[in-house]
Amino acid sequence: MKRTSVKNVIIILFLTMAALLSAFVPAGERSPKFKMRRVVIDAGHGGKDPGTMGSRSKEKDVALAIALKVGNYIQQYVPDVEVIYTRKTDVFIELKERANIANRNKADLFVSIHCNAVRGSNAYGTETYVMGSNHFERNFDVVKRENSVMLQEDGYKENYDGFDPNSPESYMMVNLMQKAYFANSLSLAQKVENDFKTRLNRHSRGVKQLPLYVLWTTSMPSVLIETGFLSNSNEERYLNSENGQAYIASAIYRSIKAYKEEVEAF
Repeated sequence: MKRTSVKNVIIILFLTMAALLSAFVPAGERSPKFKMRRVVIDAGHGGKDPGTMGSRSKEKDVALAIALKVGNYIQQYVPDVEVIYTRKTDVFIELKERANIANRNKADLFVSIHCNAVRGSNAYGTETYVMGSNHFERNFDVVKRENSVMLQEDGYKENYDGFDPNSPESYMMVNLMQKAYFANSLSLAQKVENDFKTRLNRHSRGVKQLPLYVLWTTSMPSVLIETGFLSNSNEERYLNSENGQAYIASAIYRSIKAYKEEVEAF
């Protein structure tokens, strides 16, 4: 195993143990009541990275429009929660920096917003991802597409310790870190997909697990939401409409609010 790989394993194991130990409360003591105070909203792609492409739109623009609406709803209706954006304009943000923004600000939740695309297919619907490796081989194309953004960064080999987004072997050690946050991430993801399905009447393709870089390097519950397929003409029209974006953003907002109420109830 390469030296950098050994270093990464040690760091991941240390952080995982720290996260697990931080949840331990000695007998006779009560931990302070948890309050969700800060959420990071991440609009996928941006700047020189357009993301997926529809016939008349780019993922980076649709994701940003929805992300800003989600943040606005939170600020308006849940004012005790601070909203931090990874970007508010059309700029390129490195994958590593997206996670760093959440970690530096000690966010309680990380929500990344994206659009899907499959050329030559009529695929449609929403998907929400949490960190995991179930059905990894089946969904490796999606993993490569989302993580390959790092290849556009200067000095990416040094920044990511030799991680290769196109190599299955690079993903062997990345599943430990987010185990401490899996249950909460899954809870939010299920709420998002349920709201899409029951409130918006969207076709939900379900909650899925993938080793996506922004999910495994954030030290808090995290989800990545695919809001629809720009390669599907009907969905592209919906995703670019003011009403469609408002409906999607409101569903994500409601899910975050419901998640907040759930985790603060204990």
